[in-house]
Amino acid sequence: MAIMKERFSERYLEFWEVIRQVPEGKVATYGQIAALAGYPGNARQVGYSLHASPPEIDIPWHRIINAQGKISLPKESGHYDLQRSLLEKEGVIFKNERVNLRKYRWQP
Repeated sequence: MAIMKERFSERYLEFWEVIRQVPEGKVATYGQIAALAGYPGNARQVGYSLHASPPEIDIPWHRIINAQGKISLPKESGHYDLQRSLLEKEGVIFKNERVNLRKYRWQP
C-alpha cells in the first residue's frame, strides 16, 4: 500500500477502500461512493479514480454505476458489455439498460 500512497492521491485511495466494500450482487453510484468516502459532490472524481486504478488493486469497479441506474461506459467501447456481464453474473438484472436501484443499491 505504500507504493499506492506514493502514486495516487489520498482521495483516490479512500474511494477505492469504499468500493472494495460493495458486496457481490449490489451496485453503488459514483455519488454514493464519493459521499461515503467523505467527499460529497465529487462523483466525477470517483469515475476518474476508477479510470486511473491499476489492475493490481483488484477492486470491484463493475459495481459502480451512475445515479440513473445505468452503466456510464460507452456501449461501443467493449467495456460496457464487460461491466454488464459481470453484474449479470452476480445476479443484477437490467431492464431497458437500467438497474433498479431500489432493489440493487448497496445500503451500508
